[in-house]
Formats: sequence, structure tokens, C-alpha cells
Amino acid sequence: MSTETDADDVKKTWVAAPAPNEEVVKPPRARVSDAADADESPRETFERKRDYLEGFLAKKPDVAHAGEPGGDLYEAVVEALKEIYDPEIPVNIYDLGLIYAVEVSEDADAKVTMTLTTPHCPVAESMPGEVELRVGAVPGVRDAEVNLVWDPPWGPDKMTDEARLELGML
Repeated sequence: MSTETDADDVKKTWVAAPAPNEEVVKPPRARVSDAADADESPRETFERKRDYLEGFLAKKPDVAHAGEPGGDLYEAVVEALKEIYDPEIPVNIYDLGLIYAVEVSEDADAKVTMTLTTPHCPVAESMPGEVELRVGAVPGVRDAEVNLVWDPPWGPDKMTDEARLELGML
């Protein structure tokens, strides 16, 4: 092994190739039979892995409080939003991508940031009020607030795959 120091005093280390007259000893090749346990069939190995995955996939993530994504109150608010349908499009407003944010505070105050498909939408006056009533009616929600925003503008790219499938856009 050789080392060399360059102008920046950084050591470089390399291994020189063997000389033509040196004997090169190659490591043995790996074989599948070396890795497999002779006492265990492939079916038994697969079954063991499946059991492990079932337990792993069944475990729910730990949630700090009910208002965070995955929490009971947060999910109840999202389910309430999924019950509201756009009158012109047969898809709920959550899957349509009109809901930009759902925030539930530790005091159980829900704040929904949403938009509409266009500023001239026929339900522009009634939809935010309906969202506020539905979210406020969720058991456990103390207060509901809806913020209607126009930036960023809504576009079909905000829809979920389920909504696109429902509308024949996939």
C-alpha cells in the first residue's frame, strides 16, 4: 500500500495492482446453496416472512393527539368533508382537491383551507358555509373556521386518482 501527499496535505491511499509475476488469490465465489438454510424449504421461509409483514402492516402509527393526521378527530373531519359533493361534478370536495389543508388544534378547533373550481362558481357563497357547518358538527370539534383562498388556483392535477377514475380522466 502506498501513500502520497498532495499540495493540500491530504493523504491519498491506493492499492497497487499486483506485479505480473505475483500470484493472485481470488476469493471463492458465492453460491445460492451457501446462503440457504438446508433445513428450511422456500415455502417455510416465505411463510415466516408473511407472518412478520402481517404484524408490521397491522400496526397503526403512534399519534401524539387526535388532531394530527391519523388521529381520530382529524380523520372524522376528513370523513365529514368527503360527504360534501360539488353540485356540478359527482365527486366529493376532498377528492376533487378543493381542500388544501385541514388543521385541528389541541383545543379541538378545526381550520379548513379550501378553494373552489373557479371564482365564479355558482356555490361560491354557500359552499364555505356548508363546509363550516359540517366540520362544526363533527363530534369533538369545538369550533370550525373555513378560509377560502384562490392562490394557488385549483386545477385538475389536484384531484385524487379515485376522482379522476370516477370522472373517466385516467
